[in-house]
Amino acid sequence: MPTIRISAGPVTVFASLGDSPTARAVLAALPITGRASTWGDEIYFGIPVDADEEPGSSAVVELGDVAYWPPGSALCLFFGSTPASRGNEIRAASAVNVVGRIEGDATVLRQMRDGTPVRVELVANEDGPVSA
Repeated sequence: MPTIRISAGPVTVFASLGDSPTARAVLAALPITGRASTWGDEIYFGIPVDADEEPGSSAVVELGDVAYWPPGSALCLFFGSTPASRGNEIRAASAVNVVGRIEGDATVLRQMRDGTPVRVELVANEDGPVSA
């Protein structure tokens, strides 16, 4: 599974990408830069990927999920409730394609603020670390 680094201001997290058409499209677009927007305990930012909803897409996600939101061509990082959440669930604005999982404590993303520059880059693939 490819590993990506997501850096924004004082925060750096690593995530493992899965093997789906959307995850492969995100991987092919790396490195990606953007500006963070927040929506409750979700960070999202536009990326240069155009993908449709995949079978199994859902608005309800898990803590630490990394997902692609087709209507906004955005990468989304989920670390808690959003304004659309009901009860203890974590809910996106609409269905997303989950493309990966944050390794470790996703709640460190609460330190990120609107407008923070974000960089997403590949750090390891199936063959091992990627040289800089």
